[in-house]
Amino acid sequence: MTAYVIVWEFEVPAMRVAEFEQAYGSGGPWAALFARADGYLGTELLCCAERPGRYLTIDRWESETAFEMFKRLFGAEYVALDKSLEGIASTETRIGAFNLP
Repeated sequence: MTAYVIVWEFEVPAMRVAEFEQAYGSGGPWAALFARADGYLGTELLCCAERPGRYLTIDRWESETAFEMFKRLFGAEYVALDKSLEGIASTETRIGAFNLP
C-alpha cells in the first residue's frame, strides 16, 4: 500500500504538554478534522525519548491528491483550528511530506 505522510516537529513547554498531547494526538481536534475527509488514514503523535517537550506528528493519507482535496474542502476550518491552538508549542516545523513505497 502506498501512502502520503506529512511530518511535523514541535517543541512544547512543560506547562503545555498535556494540552498539546490532547490537541495533537489521535483523539484530538486535528485528527477529528482530518477524519472528515476521504483518504485520511490516521495520525501518530511521537514524544522524544531523549529530549522532553519534543514531539513529532505523522499524518497519513492515501495519497497527496487526498490531502490536497482535504485542504480544498476544509481549508477554512484548518486555518481556524491552527489559530485557536497558537502558542501551545513554542516552535512548529514542517519536516516534510513523504511517500511510502
